[in-house]
Amino acid sequence: MDVKQRVALLAAASALVLAAGKFTIGLFSGSMTVVSSGLDSLLDVFMSVMNFYAVRKASEPADDEHRYGHGKAEDLAGVFQSVVIVLSGGFIVFKAVQTFIGKGTISYSFFDLLAMCLSLVFSFVISTALLRVGNRTDSNALKADALHYRSDLYSNSGAIIAIILTYYTGITFFDLAFAVVIGLIIIYSAIRIFRGSMSGVMDSRLDDEVERQIRDMINGMPFPMAGFHKLRTRHSGSSKYIDFHLLACRKLHVDEAHDLAQGIEDRIKMKIPHADVIVHVEPCKEQCDLTEITCVFKKK
Repeated sequence: MDVKQRVALLAAASALVLAAGKFTIGLFSGSMTVVSSGLDSLLDVFMSVMNFYAVRKASEPADDEHRYGHGKAEDLAGVFQSVVIVLSGGFIVFKAVQTFIGKGTISYSFFDLLAMCLSLVFSFVISTALLRVGNRTDSNALKADALHYRSDLYSNSGAIIAIILTYYTGITFFDLAFAVVIGLIIIYSAIRIFRGSMSGVMDSRLDDEVERQIRDMINGMPFPMAGFHKLRTRHSGSSKYIDFHLLACRKLHVDEAHDLAQGIEDRIKMKIPHADVIVHVEPCKEQCDLTEITCVFKKK
């Protein structure tokens, strides 16, 4: 089990404990804020378990049926999760309004506040761990999970404020207001997850900074490299696919052109993790003098 799978499993286990505690306390007190936060934690369990299987599937090597590997399993998991999260956020808003209109009773206790405070701490620890591993491994699934746990920091903070205000004022509107806010935060975070995951499903290009690094590395290669064009990039899960046409001096031997292309591939792979690079070598159309330092093409 690699580090991505371990952190996803840890997140699922932590969220399960939080969900059970929040549901139990919230049902006894009648607080939709605590119950909605418990539902959010239950969704965290669902997301983290799905991420666990997604990153495990994505880590499988390419086979005869999937020549480019299984990286899109992470992106597909993110898309599915975001749809479920939007529905849950809408349900939270609906139930909060329904409870308020029905004038349901709310009787907070010390355990409501304790549950939300513990949830705040757990959310911070889990989201930090997921984000750190997600950035290091460039996993879209873990980044999406981290984003959702990060949104819990705001929703849990709002729940704590709602509990305190409702307890000391007796005004149940605070519980409604913060439950609605939590629902809207969940929906907003789901939309961000959906957009990020769909970019992988639709083979969107790598971001501007990564493409700039690729261009700088290619342009930094010395003679007999004469230029490049048709750079294309895309990502699938943690994997990044890069291909371009390399212009090289036409007087190079085949093995020399191959070594030049291999050198550029190795250079890109060292700088950009999980990169799969394909270089198509083309002869430079300009005449070159191998005794010169640079190609005529590069002087223009």
